[in-house]
Amino acid sequence: MEFTLETALNRVQFAEDAWNSRDPERVARGYSEDSEWRNRTTFVKGRAEIVEFLRQKWTRELDYKLKKTLWGFRGNRIAVSFEYEWHDAAGQWYRSYGVELWEFNDDGLMRRRLASINDAAIDETERRIL
Repeated sequence: MEFTLETALNRVQFAEDAWNSRDPERVARGYSEDSEWRNRTTFVKGRAEIVEFLRQKWTRELDYKLKKTLWGFRGNRIAVSFEYEWHDAAGQWYRSYGVELWEFNDDGLMRRRLASINDAAIDETERRIL
């Protein structure tokens, strides 16, 4: 799989839409059966673990809303920057920032995802992603 600007932009939008659905099964379908993730300090392998990871994530990160931006691409790899906002059960809002590096297999499924993420507590009035 070789990306063009158009296909890379489409893939980023596809991923943003899937993650904003907060449907772990939908998100997992974009990843290969043997996909490997590094998400902060958590390592995930395979679709079943992806689904479980996302179920737990969206139990803690309430009203999650994400924006991804294409940063670069070459061959079968894409780099994105992102930010998302969410609140915890106590009502504290956060904005999480980071970058992801993606690698795809020949079938167009993501086989590797490396995510580095930082969280900043914000006031609800500071939200930008509505």
